[in-house]
Amino acid sequence: MVLRLALFAEAIKGKLHHPQLIGSLPELLDITGLPKEEKAGLTLAIQALLYQTEVLLFRVGEEGFSLEDYFKGLKYLETIKPKKKTAFQALGIPGVGSLEIIEAAKKVCQKHKSILIINEKDLYDCLTAYSIKPN
Repeated sequence: MVLRLALFAEAIKGKLHHPQLIGSLPELLDITGLPKEEKAGLTLAIQALLYQTEVLLFRVGEEGFSLEDYFKGLKYLETIKPKKKTAFQALGIPGVGSLEIIEAAKKVCQKHKSILIINEKDLYDCLTAYSIKPN
C-alpha cells in the first residue's frame, strides 16, 4: 500500500482547486515553485516526500484563510472511496485556525479513517475556540 498525505498548501505556482498527485521533490518544485516564507504546507509536503509518502496537494490562495479553496478541496476528498487506490492515510491542513475548516476536515478524516495533521498554533486556536464556543 502506498502511503499518501492529502495536503492543503499555499504555493507560487499550480492550479487552484485542482488536486495534484506528487511523488518526488523535483516534481513538487516543478508544480509549486519554491515555498513561500513562513508557510507550513509545502514544508510538510517536503517532509512527507522525504519519507516516501505521496502527496495529494491542493493549492490554496492563502494558507489558513482561503475558506472557499479549503471547502472545495474537502468536498473533492469526500468523493474519494476510502478503499480505492486514491485513498489517503492523513490530511494536512497546517496554518488553519478556522474551527469551521477543522470541523469539516475532521469529518473527512472520520470517513477515511485517516489522521488530521495541524500545527501547534492551530491546535491552540482550535482549543480556545472550543472553550469559548456557546452551547
